[in-house]
Amino acid sequence: MSMLYPAMSKLNTYVPNRYMLVNVVARRARQIAEKAEDTGEILEEKPVTLAINEVAAGKLDASSMDLRINEEDTSITA
Repeated sequence: MSMLYPAMSKLNTYVPNRYMLVNVVARRARQIAEKAEDTGEILEEKPVTLAINEVAAGKLDASSMDLRINEEDTSITA
């Protein structure tokens, strides 16, 4: 069995629950990936890893993210 780093308990000090943590990390990872693509930057680590490390370092929490879903994003086009 492998241990996760950073520990979930540490991440939960910045984001109150796992479900919100998934949303915060996913949003931030998309931002990191889009910025790298736009600038041509080569990432040494995966965007999700970078986002999780930002949460663990206290640089990112749920209050600093817009977690609302745009209606455009949820519409189904036929």
